Amino acid sequence: MAVDWEERVNFDRLRSARLERAGAELAQSELGALLCFDMNNIRYLTATQIGTWAFDKLIRFALLPRGDQPILWDFGSAARHHQLYCPWLGDRSRAGLSTFRGSIAPEAGRPQDVAQKIKVELEQRGLLGEPLGVDIVEPPVLFALQDAGIKVLDGQQVMQRARMIKTEDEITLLNQSCAMVDAAYDELYGTMKPGIRENECVAVVANSLYNQGSEFVEGVNAISGERCSPHPHNFSDRALRPGDPAYFDVLHSFNGYRTCYYRTFAIGSASPALVDAYKRCRDYLDQAIALVKPGVTTAEVTSVFPKAEEFGFADEEAAFALQLGHGVGLSIWEKPVFSRLVSMDHPEVIQENMVFALETFWPASDGWSAARIEEQMVVTKDGAEIITRFPAEELLVAGRRYRTAGGSLPTTRETQSNLNADGRSRVVQSARHEASKVKTDRS
Repeated sequence: MAVDWEERVNFDRLRSARLERAGAELAQSELGALLCFDMNNIRYLTATQIGTWAFDKLIRFALLPRGDQPILWDFGSAARHHQLYCPWLGDRSRAGLSTFRGSIAPEAGRPQDVAQKIKVELEQRGLLGEPLGVDIVEPPVLFALQDAGIKVLDGQQVMQRARMIKTEDEITLLNQSCAMVDAAYDELYGTMKPGIRENECVAVVANSLYNQGSEFVEGVNAISGERCSPHPHNFSDRALRPGDPAYFDVLHSFNGYRTCYYRTFAIGSASPALVDAYKRCRDYLDQAIALVKPGVTTAEVTSVFPKAEEFGFADEEAAFALQLGHGVGLSIWEKPVFSRLVSMDHPEVIQENMVFALETFWPASDGWSAARIEEQMVVTKDGAEIITRFPAEELLVAGRRYRTAGGSLPTTRETQSNLNADGRSRVVQSARHEASKVKTDRS
């Protein structure tokens, strides 16, 4: 929360610093202006937000002319709301609408209306002859811009470079966002037991986050048991069983700032194969984290990741995202990217105040279980500060602890009870003795 007796997040500073970074990157580019339909880019430029239902609609758009302030065209009454509640925009919040994802008849001329709005603003600033950078766009809008005499180029890279280095307030918000997932994992850990389904685990996490003030739970991967390998990147209605591996990825937004945050658990107990997979997964991750500091390249960090062929995949494209690093900010995939698919030949230099996540995966030797861990971090002047704090240095066992006649049931054991007999029990010794007698009699 914001209070009068401490400075925590300074939102005025956040808004101005983000706009300053975008303006500086635009000034260094060949572009005369940036046109953004991506809601995360629109938020970065204008500090406005409407419902998350609009993320895939491409109905809102914002223009940042070189050396000037952004102009926003928003969805109907939202534009008037911004005029009332976003004084930093003033009359630069206007009503506008694109194609409604193609559902408005082409004859209505919505793409041409968008193009005309942009053309007028560029003409007024003497920028009509300069290239216009666009982040994402529907084909009819692209064609309308070109028909209006506007040269369109890729604007994504300018915005990615602007967002790559985080401001102090962005880092605070990213930290807060991760802290909320810390609490959600704690609640999930206390809830998991045999019989609970993956979708119920997703509900526990989502409920915790929304109760804490999350504005958007973008997704929760929940994968257990035999679904763990290969990684399906989803959740199902599968029920957890004793001895299951279960790993989760929590992606949510607090004040726009995201998390990408994996943890792996065992339910009741863990097999030796899963324990070994977890240790290897953690080792790869720790090796990568140890290399992170300003001046190091993404290729150097990526070099410690295992090659695709080492864990059962034909090539790096087939294994993409299993050994991965990616920037996190207003979206979960930003610069820089760490992957053997691209980073070895196209490295990027790590810089102070980048925020990114590193994640690793390792399939267990049993052929069906696997471990997955991810840490989100801030690059400091001499290393990395991890901001995902739910414990992950060792594999956690969730659920009831079972008591036997001889004491506590070990938390490292095979899922099938008969495989845990050590040969010392009277029953096992007797069975072996009887088997030996039968063989002797037959001979």
